[in-house]
Amino acid sequence: MSVTERRRTSARRESLLGDQPGAFASARFVRITSMKARRVVDMIRGLPVEDALALLQFAPQAASETVYKVLESAVANAETTEGLDTSALVVSAARVDEGPTMKRWRPRAQGRATRINKRTSHITLVVQPAEVVEKKGRTA
Repeated sequence: MSVTERRRTSARRESLLGDQPGAFASARFVRITSMKARRVVDMIRGLPVEDALALLQFAPQAASETVYKVLESAVANAETTEGLDTSALVVSAARVDEGPTMKRWRPRAQGRATRINKRTSHITLVVQPAEVVEKKGRTA
């Protein structure tokens, strides 16, 4: 199904892709800090999907497993909903937003307590065909 055949588009899809072909996936409330997840996401932005998956599979960072799953989901979405060829896909946009922070308390000496912030993040990946990304890069 092409983008023009769609009846309704969500506001989220409109903000990420506009009227371009492609798909996205997101993982919300992931228990990893945004800064650590951004290190991993910055490595794969702009890469072809096969290269990005191979890089994530062997990356030593803890966030790479979650980002790998989100990328696989985005590729599956592109394949099933949009009917796009997997081998021609590129990670066109990747972002990590900060989620809510869980506040916990740790007992310390002399009756004091210190706060521990357990941070969460929202990871969003967008995959598009390579020719669309190249065309967008030339016009910008």
